[in-house]
Amino acid sequence: MRVLLAHKFWKKVGGAEAYFQDVIRILESNGHEVMAYSTIFDPGGGKDIFKVNDQKVKLGHYVDYLNGNIIKRFGRIPATIYNKKNKEEFRQLLREFKPDIVHVFAIYVTITPSILEVCKEEGVPVVMSCNDYKHLCPNYRLFHHGHICEDCKGGRFYMAILNNCCKHSIGVSIASAVESYYHDYKDIFRKNVKTFLFESEFMLNKTREFWDGKEFNTAFLGKPFDATAIKASGVYGDYILYMGRLSDEKGVDILIKAMQLVPSAKLKIAGDGNYMSRLKQLAKELGCDNVEFLGMVVGDELKKTISESLCVVVPSLWYENFPYVMTEAFAMGKAVIGSDKGGIPEYIKHGKNGFVYHSNNVNELSECIRSICSDASVPVSMGAEAKSMADEMFNDPVFYNRLIKIYQDAIRLD
Repeated sequence: MRVLLAHKFWKKVGGAEAYFQDVIRILESNGHEVMAYSTIFDPGGGKDIFKVNDQKVKLGHYVDYLNGNIIKRFGRIPATIYNKKNKEEFRQLLREFKPDIVHVFAIYVTITPSILEVCKEEGVPVVMSCNDYKHLCPNYRLFHHGHICEDCKGGRFYMAILNNCCKHSIGVSIASAVESYYHDYKDIFRKNVKTFLFESEFMLNKTREFWDGKEFNTAFLGKPFDATAIKASGVYGDYILYMGRLSDEKGVDILIKAMQLVPSAKLKIAGDGNYMSRLKQLAKELGCDNVEFLGMVVGDELKKTISESLCVVVPSLWYENFPYVMTEAFAMGKAVIGSDKGGIPEYIKHGKNGFVYHSNNVNELSECIRSICSDASVPVSMGAEAKSMADEMFNDPVFYNRLIKIYQDAIRLD
């Protein structure tokens, strides 16, 4: 089977790019001929098809709407909503590569959903992985200014402007609202995508809720992650760990407040973001000497930091989908303390491989931390349960078998 995959960034920016490239890896390891269509990478020598680690990549046209003077930025907006150049370039790629199926991921703004229409015109079925809420929400998150938001449900995308929720810029909020109205008017997703794929039941059900009364197919796919390739560390240090972006939706402020109530516990925070300074100030104001900011930690240093922790905490306030930090922690034999938001509680068996608490509840979170830090046997037994579950649920054969059936069903529906 020939598979053409499209995602807006090739260069790894976050979990979405890891997901995209892991799908490619799994398909290629199972003998499929694969090509990727993306943007943001400098292979040198122009924009012809090139190879990165034996993976064939074709670069599309990236439109930079955030830089330059206001006139130039305004003039670029139409191409961020419906990119005609990428549409015709993708048409040529379809005719040359002749894929059996197209699998798209986040294609907004850079590639744009214009390529979905050309797939239908050329008779190639499409499946779409939804790794965020952009198909429902102009700002991707269903969250702004510190709280959950579903104001745009029912096609009320003007609320993005009233809430000024897209990059905290009224200009970007207007452009994003227009984008959502245009895509909704053309029904560009449901009309051209055979099956929408999800890695959490929560996002799948939230999509059905927002699109109630509309016709579309969904399937649970899960995450392409091979936990069996990672050994449990067997080491349990004296700290719990938060790793990730430091921003308003991540709930790290709630975690720091909980640490004030458990002074005997120790927290390390690995990450950076626009909330770094205010989180440091909060820790100082609360007298939390048991909180250490590590800054950005990557690669082997990050793996070592995870492997030597007692457990990992995911204190998100927004509808988190299913973050890689959880699979990484489970694969290393680490329990996870997670909030009850989004897809997080789907993978935590409370009291078995971690704890689930009500987000924003500082006292509940502090009790979870106290439980895992006060008895040395708890992180060990929970870690063993976490590793067992991860190896069973997150491995290449399980993911591939689920994915290939989805592809076959989509081709059959075409």
